Amino acid sequence: MSLDAPQTPPQPRGRSDVPFLLALGLLGGLYVLLIVGMLVADASYTTPGHLWDALKSREIRYAIKLSLISCTITAILSVWVAVPLGYLLSRYRFRGKALLDVLLDIPIVLPPLVIGLCLLILFQVPIGSHTLDEFLREWLHFPVTYAIPSVIIAQFAVAAAFAVRTMRVTFDQISPRQEQVALTLGCSRSQAFWQVVLPQARRGVVTAATVAWARALGEFGPVLIFSGATRLHTEVLPTSVFLELSIGHLEGAVAVSALMVVVALVVLLIVRLYGMEAGPTALR
Repeated sequence: MSLDAPQTPPQPRGRSDVPFLLALGLLGGLYVLLIVGMLVADASYTTPGHLWDALKSREIRYAIKLSLISCTITAILSVWVAVPLGYLLSRYRFRGKALLDVLLDIPIVLPPLVIGLCLLILFQVPIGSHTLDEFLREWLHFPVTYAIPSVIIAQFAVAAAFAVRTMRVTFDQISPRQEQVALTLGCSRSQAFWQVVLPQARRGVVTAATVAWARALGEFGPVLIFSGATRLHTEVLPTSVFLELSIGHLEGAVAVSALMVVVALVVLLIVRLYGMEAGPTALR
């Protein structure tokens, strides 16, 4: 008795996929062309002379310095809250988890101007005979509203939400099995976290910090409302663009925009080359 080889079912003859792929390329290509067009227009309008004039400006140099400092502090603070929140949301089930998840998305979906307004109102909450801002300013000699700390708080209010999402995706991608094995071998929960989980999440931590830094660099609405746009005081790069436009200095505004585009490209390259898949997820 002989066994015949299994017959391969005939493949249905379909139409060419070329029209479908062309349609996808056309629809997606329109948006890609828009982005490329904006970058090319910015690059063609800005000359090396405009960039040099912008870098020679005392105000813009101050804005660059404050942006670098505030974004770095914001990224560090964002990682400090993103790691524990991302770990809790990834590993535990508890009452109110869905509500916490929604709350963490509010800074992402709210208009930036609304976030700035909410921060401004928060620091006007009365504490005795003073508002919160007056209490910090007069009793602790730590002014917040329309001062440098307000820039960091405004950036942190938005950037931290993106860092939390990045860290949650990072911990979701790490199998809990090794952590459970460490617990059975006598490690405490904190020891398992520090010695097993966090070393595996180091790329996600770098990605979260990078995403938070980049998001903080681009914040304009919350900073404008909560910190103002005062030259040589609370001026960061996005508000520099606004101030340059407000006085009709288009070349300066485009030059500052070009600097921000270069920084954004560098940050995106870091995320793509060093970060894990959590980075692109958080950027979406």
